Amino acid sequence: MSAYRLFGAETSPYSLKVRAFLRYKGIAFEWITRSRETETDFRALSRIATVPLLVSPDRPVSQESTRMLFALEAAQPEPSATPEDPALAALSLILEDYGDEWLNKCMFQQRWGNKPDREQAGLRALVQLSGGKRPRAWKKPSVQISERMADRLPLVGASPENQPVLDASWRRFAELLNTHLKAHLFIFGGRPAFADFSLAAQLQQMLLDPTPAEWLKDRAPFVVAWCENMDDPKAGGPFADMPALEPTLAPLFAEEVGKTYLPWAKANAAAARTGAGQFSATLESGAFEQSTQKHAAEAFNAVDRYVSRTLKDSRTLEVFLGETHCLEVFRHAEKMAKSDS
Repeated sequence: MSAYRLFGAETSPYSLKVRAFLRYKGIAFEWITRSRETETDFRALSRIATVPLLVSPDRPVSQESTRMLFALEAAQPEPSATPEDPALAALSLILEDYGDEWLNKCMFQQRWGNKPDREQAGLRALVQLSGGKRPRAWKKPSVQISERMADRLPLVGASPENQPVLDASWRRFAELLNTHLKAHLFIFGGRPAFADFSLAAQLQQMLLDPTPAEWLKDRAPFVVAWCENMDDPKAGGPFADMPALEPTLAPLFAEEVGKTYLPWAKANAAAARTGAGQFSATLESGAFEQSTQKHAAEAFNAVDRYVSRTLKDSRTLEVFLGETHCLEVFRHAEKMAKSDS
């Protein structure tokens, strides 16, 4: 038995994110698909009902994918997934959180909001739970899964009212990323960073669903190839520097990340601080309303602290965020601290 065991599912982007990271690090691990056969073992170890769940030889069991990546990066620094330039390392974490918390909404909406995608996804989930085999009586439980997941759409912010914003958002991001990947093997150069693992995992899920898969294959072929490579990535060279990356990296932030995810994340974090159950974020396209997500707020606050610390010593990061109209989001914590003093 391997020292590391990863309970996951092919239908879980966060499971694929961690699995790819373990493969990149060359760490031997046992992949355990969550199913009825493995449910007893999973429940004996888990504190929450979702995968991934990572069992490590020298750390407590973890079910939070970003923390898993940080722990694995510290335990085995090479091959590195952290750019040497502090500015690029900070940008990687912003994109990683964008993937985990915003692009996931887009994926969820595409999968469970479109009828043909929903029907196929329900059957996939049932086959996974059944140990890889389709049960004889599969139609009713498959529909039940689909309906249950569709009912969750408003809870994650993928309500019908927000659907146009999410649909435009992921398509815009994919086209911008496609342009960037024409010139770079990975987002930050010759090897993957945290951002690659998070973003690819969400887009890999979209490639399982007919509606977004057809669009991606037609409009973003470099993204599709990168997603395939990210299943078991290998370092092809060093990280690039900011001048080499900025021409196509900056539009990702200026035209998408700064217009959707950052104002949403800031509003959600503010709502979580005050204990509000619902909030409205003002995006460029209009209001985006949903229930407050505490875990997403905690994740963004961690990114906010990391970026704020880096800004103190990195003029490069300050200029990049300023030119892409993202700097103000990370300056708000500094202003709040001053107003409290």
